[in-house]
Amino acid sequence: MEYYNYIKSLHLIFVVTWFAGLFYEPRLFIYHIEASKKTSPAKEILEKQLKIMSKRLWYIITWPSAILATIFAVWLLILMPQWLYESWMLIKIGFIFFLFAYHLKTHQMFLQLQRDEIRYSSNFMRIWNEGATLFLFAIVFLAIVKSAIHWIFMLLGTLGLILFLLLGIRLYKRLRKKSRIDHG
Repeated sequence: MEYYNYIKSLHLIFVVTWFAGLFYEPRLFIYHIEASKKTSPAKEILEKQLKIMSKRLWYIITWPSAILATIFAVWLLILMPQWLYESWMLIKIGFIFFLFAYHLKTHQMFLQLQRDEIRYSSNFMRIWNEGATLFLFAIVFLAIVKSAIHWIFMLLGTLGLILFLLLGIRLYKRLRKKSRIDHG
């Protein structure tokens, strides 16, 4: 088991790069949606560039990182099968299934934007962008504190984080609106 820490390190590295992609991809979606409202030639120039950036991020960083993080996670579970009997691990795996659902929905949104199909507002995307944050908090807390955290505190903490993020988005929206009014 001398290689266990190497596998765990690789797993964590790819989790970090996977989340980096999940954090930035919806941000590119926001820029793409906002670019679609601009006039020519800015609209076409921005959309083309944002599609390239989004495609590279998604296929070169985000998807490979998701796959590699999963491979190393499965390898760790093979080395430590007793974890599958721990309630914290089962809950963590549940969150990971939801994370993959989030990832796949983000992929669907990516494909739509690659075809210039705008189905969501930039405000919706700002909220969607926070989904990865919620998964990161839940998964990291479960992995670090394991069974020491009671599920009620986990639930209350998650709800508090959701409220905090929604208030932050609302404040940001007001500040942007005020800035547009001030700058005419």
